[in-house]
Amino acid sequence: MVHAVKHSQVEVNGIRLHVAEQGEGPLVLLLHGFPESWYSWRHQFAPLAAAGYRVVAPDQRGYARSDRPLDVDSYTLPHLVGDVVGLIEALGAEQAVVVGHDWGAPVAWASAMLRPDLVRAVAGLSVPPRLPAGIGSLAAARHVYGDGFYQNYFQQPGVADAELARDLRATFRATLFGVSGDNPAQPSPWIIPEGSTLLDTLPEPKELPGWLTEEDIEAFAADYAGHGEHAFTGPLNWYRNIDRNQELMAAFRGLGITVPALYVIGDRDMVGVLRGVDKLIGSLPSILPRLFRSVTLPGCGHWTQQERPAEVNRELLDFLAHLDA
Repeated sequence: MVHAVKHSQVEVNGIRLHVAEQGEGPLVLLLHGFPESWYSWRHQFAPLAAAGYRVVAPDQRGYARSDRPLDVDSYTLPHLVGDVVGLIEALGAEQAVVVGHDWGAPVAWASAMLRPDLVRAVAGLSVPPRLPAGIGSLAAARHVYGDGFYQNYFQQPGVADAELARDLRATFRATLFGVSGDNPAQPSPWIIPEGSTLLDTLPEPKELPGWLTEEDIEAFAADYAGHGEHAFTGPLNWYRNIDRNQELMAAFRGLGITVPALYVIGDRDMVGVLRGVDKLIGSLPSILPRLFRSVTLPGCGHWTQQERPAEVNRELLDFLAHLDA
C-alpha cells in the first residue's frame, strides 16, 4: 500500500529543509528549480512510490517552507551540494538517485560529479550538465544578451525580490505560462528592457494551459505566503552566486560524471535556445559516458515534469528499472 505524501522538516547543515515524502525503497531525491517548490513534482510521487521507491522532494535552501539564510554567500553551489549530501544522510540512506529540474539540475549534476559514492545515478530535466560550475559566467551572459538578461537583472539587490513578491498568484501565473510550451511565442530567454520588469515581459495568460490549474497556482502561492517582500530573496540569491561558483568550483575542472545518467528536455524549452546549449546536448555522450538516454519531448516547454508528467514518469521509471535490473 502506498501512503499519501507526508511533510516534515529535516535538519541539514545547520538549516531546516521542508521535505515532502512518499513510498518506501531505494531513495530518489527530486530537486526543483526557480521559482518553484516541492510541489513541482506533484505528478511524480505516486507513480515512483508505487514502483517501489522512496520519493523525497525538498524545498531547496531559501525556497518556500525551508529556512532562508540571510547571507547571500550561503547559496553557493558547494552549499547546495552539501544539502544533498546532508539530506541523504539525514534520511538514513546510503545512496540516492538524484533528479533535478532547472536550477535543481546543476545541483544534481554537481552532486553526481563530486559524490559518486552517494549519488548512484542522476537525471537532469531542461538544463544539461555544464561542468563544473553548472552555469556560465555573468560576463559571458552580458556579452551575448546584454544587461537585461534575467541572470544579470537578478543581481540587483531587492529589485526582482520586490517585483516577484508583490502578487504571488500573478507571479506564478505569468512565469509558469510564459516559458511553457503553450505560450504561442517562440521560445526565448528572459530579457528585461531597461526601465521594465520581468513580469512586464511575461503578461498573465487569459486562460491557464491544461497542465496547470488554479489549484496549482494557489499551492505554489501558499508555499511562499507569509514572507513579504523577501519571499523570493533566497531563490534569487542562487543567481547572485553564479560568479562565485565559477571560482569555488574551479578546483574540480576536468572532473566528469561517472554514474548512469538521463537527460530530458522539451523542444520548446527556452533553455534549449540559449547560446551553446545545443553543443552541450550534442556532447552529452562524452560528458556522461554512462548516458542511458537523451530525450526531447515535442511541444514541451521549460516546466518539463509538470507539462509532460506521463512522458517524464515513463522515462524516469525506465531509467530506474534499468539501474535495479
